[in-house]
Amino acid sequence: IPLLFFVSGMGVYYAMQSRSWQQLLLERSRRILVPFVFGIFCIVPIHVMIWSAYHKMPLGYVPNAGHLWFLGNIFIYTIVCTPLFYWIRRNDSGAVVTALRRWMGSPWAMVLVMLALVAEVMIVQPRPYELYAMTPHGFFLGLIAFFFGFCFVLGGDAFWSLIVWRRWLLLAGAVVAFGIRSYELSVSAPVMPLQLPVESVLWILSVFAFGHRYLNKPGRVLSYLSQAAYPVYMLHMIFLYAGSALVFRLPVALPVQYVLLLVITLAGCLGSFEIIRRVKPLRWVFGLKMR
Repeated sequence: IPLLFFVSGMGVYYAMQSRSWQQLLLERSRRILVPFVFGIFCIVPIHVMIWSAYHKMPLGYVPNAGHLWFLGNIFIYTIVCTPLFYWIRRNDSGAVVTALRRWMGSPWAMVLVMLALVAEVMIVQPRPYELYAMTPHGFFLGLIAFFFGFCFVLGGDAFWSLIVWRRWLLLAGAVVAFGIRSYELSVSAPVMPLQLPVESVLWILSVFAFGHRYLNKPGRVLSYLSQAAYPVYMLHMIFLYAGSALVFRLPVALPVQYVLLLVITLAGCLGSFEIIRRVKPLRWVFGLKMR
């Protein structure tokens, strides 16, 4: 989830390069707010009712964001950060922005991100750390990641060179951190909350580094998956719950159920995307770029 917040901040950087702040807010409203509202009334109720029916509970629904809380957060971050981001663009050659860009191209950038997320944990004290949805922890962590995602791209080639050159070191650090946490869990030792943001940043920077190194080129598969990501995110709970209601009743081993559930969820989401991308009104409500 934090990785997606970083990516969203990066997306805003690119979106604002050819838009005024009014155009950016209008574009983000169409691509985030419209799908968010549509999902509250047309997507979330479906998987809630599937869940209720499976557990033989009374069918009912009170409008709520459900798993689409992420979109609501992103829209708020965009509104809150737009004045700052456009100030940065207007003062691109100023002392503050120049210093920020230079900082983002140095190893201290990684330390700064870790310290910011560690500070968030110390102040908010989330329990558990992984509970992001509709919590103060998820909101503030997302805001920090969103801002630094913007700053990463602001750092330009210097930032990408920094993490690509250290990609194996970042990956090794993430693996070691994961190993330590796994050992602590295996012996019922308490996992220090400050470990999790550091491990999280190591994994995220590893993903960015290897992605930039090996996937930073045009391609039909990447283009297709890039377009599909948004609708898949919006719809996956419907097929996950529907598949669960079907698969969990089958007299097969748990690993088989797991694989079947993955196949059903992925097939349902991508099959729906094939319809969505061909129908203009559906492209609109699912936040896809209009042809």
